[in-house]
Amino acid sequence: MTVTYIGLGSNLGDSRQILAEAVTKLASLGQVQASKLYQSPPMGPQDQPHYFNAVARLETDLQPLDLLDRLQAFEQEAGRVRLRHWGERTLDLDLLIYGNEKIINDRLTVPHVGVLERDFVLLPLLDLDANIIIHGQTVKDLEIVKQSTLTVIDNTNWANI
Repeated sequence: MTVTYIGLGSNLGDSRQILAEAVTKLASLGQVQASKLYQSPPMGPQDQPHYFNAVARLETDLQPLDLLDRLQAFEQEAGRVRLRHWGERTLDLDLLIYGNEKIINDRLTVPHVGVLERDFVLLPLLDLDANIIIHGQTVKDLEIVKQSTLTVIDNTNWANI
């Protein structure tokens, strides 16, 4: 089994419910835990709703590209639409970390590109592993984490797992 971390985001529809259903689907792939649920302003165009964000820790025996295929299928099942770059989404699932592997190919880069620049990923990661290190950096010591203004929406069992 490989420990992976999946970023979850949504800002269209009933985002809280959509993310809870995504965590339930992830549980079909292995043992899963979910971070607190956060709300963040959009990273891209500002004329869209705020995002609900979380991270799931998934232990799975799926290989990286097989896991990516499953994540993309879950997005499609949730009615994912891509209206514009960094635009609104019904469901966004990103494979952030896959064990200790570094993967770069035409379909997948792990650790995820820009992961160290996104507080809406880093804070939920810290909920699941307070000592996580990415690219040799101790996440809890990063300035972006210390200065984050994310809003915690729910710190209980919002994902019903």
